[in-house]
Amino acid sequence: MPFTDKAFGFIGAGAMAEALIKSILQRGFAHESGIWASDVNRDRGRYLKNKYGINFLEDNKDLVKKTDVVIYAVKPFMMGDVLSEISPYVAANQLHVSVAAGITLDFIEQRLPEGARVVRVMPNTPSLVGAGAAAYSPGKSAGPEEERLVKEFLDCAGVSVKVPEYLMNAVTGLSGSGPAYIFLILEALVDGGVKAGLPRDTAHVLATHTVFGAAKLVLETGEHPARLRDMVTTPGGTTIAGLHVLEQGKLRATLMDAVVAATRRADELGAGK
Repeated sequence: MPFTDKAFGFIGAGAMAEALIKSILQRGFAHESGIWASDVNRDRGRYLKNKYGINFLEDNKDLVKKTDVVIYAVKPFMMGDVLSEISPYVAANQLHVSVAAGITLDFIEQRLPEGARVVRVMPNTPSLVGAGAAAYSPGKSAGPEEERLVKEFLDCAGVSVKVPEYLMNAVTGLSGSGPAYIFLILEALVDGGVKAGLPRDTAHVLATHTVFGAAKLVLETGEHPARLRDMVTTPGGTTIAGLHVLEQGKLRATLMDAVVAATRRADELGAGK
């Protein structure tokens, strides 16, 4: 359901903030007049204001005073300073939603007034086109109403799941960083098509829709990816020849290691490293 009676404030106006703002506007979750953003980059703030019709403020404190839901879309290393800055202006009934990778609920709750309602989330950039994958974890003072609002907020941009907080860094390593892995794979597929003789624009169309179609097939059939892979892998055919090369290059192990490495980096960010 829409929460058009609430004012939403984004501290940080980068790509993730834009993705979420665009999605909630498209779904009618909020009105332009009820969305505020602040950012140290004034040009970025003006860009969002002009493109989406939202409000832009240069002062985080003013944003907190005007909004019911505060979304922290800033770099992890900035969170401590931002929370210290706005803490004296936090209202008792506000909801605080953190997008900062690695930053724990405890870190945020210790820097906000006692009883502050906090939810930690991790969306990803495909939210910009309504195909996001997100997870959320509520803090100790966030109740069912806050959880419902956050889930519906995230679902405007795709799909969301609730996880215990100890898994949030794994979410960051998988779906938070995952689009970059797929972009790299997609780029390599295009280059492979070019190497095999296809014009680049043709290879781009075919590779892009191949990745999209494969993901859609998994989602809509509910089949295990391995089962779908076997369906297209005929004995002695072209696919098994390609898969053999991928296995020799340890593609699966490399992707698994990438998720684990990104998860560990999220752990480090949370520890201030």
